[in-house]
Amino acid sequence: MPFSFDALRRRPDLEGPDLVAVDAADRLILDESADARAGLSEGALVVIGDTHGALTLAAADAGARGIRVHQDELLGEQALAANAAEAGLDSAFTSHPLDAALLAGARVVLLRLPRSLRALADIAGLIALHADPDVVVFAGGRLKHMTVTMNDVLRARFDRVDVSHARQKSRVLIARGPHDGGEPVPEAAEVDGIRVRAFGGAFAGASIDIGTRLLLAHLPEPRASEAIDLACGTGVVAAALAVRHPALRVLACDQSAIAVASARATAAANGVEDRVRVQRDDMLQAQADATASFIALNPPFHAGAAVADGLAPRMFADAARVLRAGGELWTVWNSALQYRPTLERVVGPTRQVARDRKFTVTVSTKR
Repeated sequence: MPFSFDALRRRPDLEGPDLVAVDAADRLILDESADARAGLSEGALVVIGDTHGALTLAAADAGARGIRVHQDELLGEQALAANAAEAGLDSAFTSHPLDAALLAGARVVLLRLPRSLRALADIAGLIALHADPDVVVFAGGRLKHMTVTMNDVLRARFDRVDVSHARQKSRVLIARGPHDGGEPVPEAAEVDGIRVRAFGGAFAGASIDIGTRLLLAHLPEPRASEAIDLACGTGVVAAALAVRHPALRVLACDQSAIAVASARATAAANGVEDRVRVQRDDMLQAQADATASFIALNPPFHAGAAVADGLAPRMFADAARVLRAGGELWTVWNSALQYRPTLERVVGPTRQVARDRKFTVTVSTKR
């Protein structure tokens, strides 16, 4: 099947009428960068933040090869791979971590602007440090998610930042002249006795959100020797469990590369990296059925910028698959979402453990 924007899908990510695989910002980035991309040598193009493959595959369809791609979310990587296979373009790119190998010698970078200014600063520092001195960065997004401060963040690492005309509520920032590059350094804080580390873009940064605080206040000692922190974010729950219970081993999972890097740094900062294993995974897909006795979860409820109520039930179902009979899923959730009937149906008997003005903590026992 030839490449077409109309053929792009989000799967295995959530799909729905308000969840798109390509938007006007993708198209504007491609149009603004078309001349710069023309005639590039193989391996000179880097794409960062491509949600489901529109930037990478359109560039490949125009002739680019050896494209290096970084997507924070694992589901984005999987969607890109599936879309590429259907378009016959799966050999045109390779996926990479956000590191020196991704950016070494890059001449053109296509970037979907992250919503976090610290994430943008981390990316800009890496580009300035490792890309070709003549690199041109085309950083675009939807106007509703952009701020003028993004220009300042780029100007801290580039001599010149130009701004495109707006089109269909989107805009592109064009950066040239990299200088003063640097590797990302996680934000650091100590909260309630836990040392938190967070790279730019990690949920809640170097703090502990109020839902997680409520969950931590009520988590018991797991009866087994192992526990799982599902959707671990910065790894606060995994680190706290390991600190509290010195014989416990914890698996921390998240599909975000930023979260995984942050959780590893948090575990190391608390001296428990030998007992906290951090893994990038789509929920618990790498775990076998009926192998866990204790799972803690603070589920997200956003897919990108959109509120998506299908995320948490998918996580409940995967946790139920991995739990042994009698195993427990400890969950904190916004009380307005009323997840208890879903937990009862998907996992098993569920009781309320705690509740404050906004959040509810429950424990569900696998049937």
